[in-house]
Amino acid sequence: MTNDLQEALPDFSHLTPDTVLGLVEHALGRRCANLCRPLTSYINRVYDVQMDDGSWVVVKFYRPGRWSRDALQDEQDFLFELSQQEIPVIAPMKCADGQFLQEHCGMYYAVFPKKGGRACDEPTDRQWLELGRLLARVHGVGALHPPRDRIEIGPRQSTAAHVRFILESDFVRPSLRSQYEDAVNAVLELITPMFEGVEKIRIHGDCHRNNIISRPGEPFTLIDFDDMALGPPVQDLWMLLPGHLKESRVEIELLLEGYETFRDLDHRTLRLIEPLRAMRFIHFTAWCARQKADGGFARIAPDWGSESFWKQEIHDLNQQRQEIVDALEAD
Repeated sequence: MTNDLQEALPDFSHLTPDTVLGLVEHALGRRCANLCRPLTSYINRVYDVQMDDGSWVVVKFYRPGRWSRDALQDEQDFLFELSQQEIPVIAPMKCADGQFLQEHCGMYYAVFPKKGGRACDEPTDRQWLELGRLLARVHGVGALHPPRDRIEIGPRQSTAAHVRFILESDFVRPSLRSQYEDAVNAVLELITPMFEGVEKIRIHGDCHRNNIISRPGEPFTLIDFDDMALGPPVQDLWMLLPGHLKESRVEIELLLEGYETFRDLDHRTLRLIEPLRAMRFIHFTAWCARQKADGGFARIAPDWGSESFWKQEIHDLNQQRQEIVDALEAD
């Protein structure tokens, strides 16, 4: 591990329950009860907090050093814009100072109303249409203006940065480093031209089914905009699909039918789905490397970074490259 990685480690150690409760009270100008429960979050620190009137809020402390203030403000502003258009998202609460984003000891946090629900597991045909309409409405707002300081999803942008981080982190086994680099470079050489001239707007960026919650009698709610990005709209569609594009024709047609109720989508960008999947492999490896650098990830994935892990990564990248080649030849 490099010194840079060690210096970048976040420090949430001062977030005792008393501190969390005090910061929520300061932000909202309201009293809390004495209930503060940590929620699962690998990168940030998130807590359920009960207010003295019996209601609950969720406070999210953002990992120090991950995003700039402008980038975090981009997330808050996007959520506020969406909520103003009555699009079902969970926007942050305006605090006593009139702002959404708060700061404490160089660490940023925001408070959200708590809203429970179930993950969207197996959508019906009607729900696929609803999901398409929801994403089109989100993208309609996302296209209004660019973010100030958010990751741009593309082979030359986000993926190149992920590859640099992976290789500079020294987690790749030396005996397999050249094979991994060859596999990554082969994928990037193939897919980079496919992204030239593609429309990029503000998108959710991590739109899988666990980030869509369902409540009886209510529309779907899109949650967790932590990975909001500048990227191609199709990025928010493909992660909902049950498999590769060739196996998900019914679902993508329903998504598109719902989507195009509110917004056009260039159908040529469907050819980016399998390249985006390959990029996701690399993104996830970089994400894991960052968690490994934080020290606690080994308890969750003890095999990560082993020789067998990197062999599987190389195999998966080569296999996904072939998937892309086959799809291009079938067009």
